[in-house]
Formats: sequence, structure tokens, C-alpha cells
Amino acid sequence: MTYFEVFSLPPRLALDTAALERQFYTLSRKLHPDRFAGKPLAEQEAALAQSSHLNDAYRTLKDPILRTQYLLKLEGIEMEEQSKAATDAARATGVEKKQVVPPELLEEVFELNMQLQEMRAAKQMGEDEPELRRDLMTAKDTFDAKMVETQAELEGLWARWDHTLDAGDEAGKAAARDGMVALLNKRSYLRNLVRDVNEALE
Repeated sequence: MTYFEVFSLPPRLALDTAALERQFYTLSRKLHPDRFAGKPLAEQEAALAQSSHLNDAYRTLKDPILRTQYLLKLEGIEMEEQSKAATDAARATGVEKKQVVPPELLEEVFELNMQLQEMRAAKQMGEDEPELRRDLMTAKDTFDAKMVETQAELEGLWARWDHTLDAGDEAGKAAARDGMVALLNKRSYLRNLVRDVNEALE
């Protein structure tokens, strides 16, 4: 069963999270280990597996970003940033996961990387660079603002996805899906940039 099917929901991105929570607790009570204490071991193990699947489903669907990533996975798209295989490979080799720079950020990212290198070099020499620190703070504010914009665009696409699903509009659905992939990649990239700036400013 997909996570949506666990809660008898269509694969939509707008969810009533309060209703989802109520349903989760109702289903959790039915699968509580105490109810299976006197049952055969096979039944206990099956209930435990169902309970684990229910917990995963709830944790994923209650978070709008995880919900979007999961829905895209059902559509056959596994985001590189979230791919377990990519994460495991990066850990094993010690090489950072590759991320594609969103084209509209190329110039700013190039400038930021230069500033980050300068800041790291200054820190190694025990120097403080107030002007560079100010520039990095400004860059961080810019990227934070872009994160907010990206989130708003993403929310617009969630509504569009649900609308195309209801209308049976396959072309619109594909366009919304591709848009969500691009925005999730951009969001992930921006989040990493903000993290790098914060580390440099510490």
C-alpha cells in the first residue's frame, strides 16, 4: 500500500493534517502491541510491520515537503538530494553529493563561493574581516528571501497538481511535476548555501 492508501487518501498535495492526525491515532490504537499480546507470533509480527508502515506514512504525509518528494517518487522521480543511494555512495567515498546549480543562481553562487573562500582564509590566519562578514550577511538575507519565494511558488504548484489530478489533465500534471522537481532542487540548493554561510560566519 502507498502511504496515501494507508489513510484512504487520493495522491493529492493539499491535505487536512488535523484529520490525518486523528486517523493516525485511530489506526495506531488498532495496531497497538497490547492488542496482539496473546496472538500467535506471526500475527504479532504482522501488526508490528503494519504499525511501522503506518508511522512512516504519517511522518511523510504530515510534512508538505516530504509529502511532495514521496508523491514524486510514486511518479518515478527520486530526488537526487533525497536519494538514499546517493547519500550512501557519498558517505562511502567521502565525496560530496553533486548538486546542479539552478541557472538563475549561477552568478550569485560564483560570487558567494569567492567570498566564502576569502572568509575561510581570513579565519585560518586569525583575522576578522568586518566588510566581508557584512557581505556574507547580505548574501544570506538574499538567499533566505529566495527560499521564501521558492516556497510560495511550490505551494502554487501543489494547488495546480491537485487541480490537474481532478481534471484528468495529463499534460498539466506533467508540467506541475517538472516544476516541483525544479523548485525542490532549488530549495535544497539554497538551504545548503545558507548553511555554508552560517558555518563561515561562526
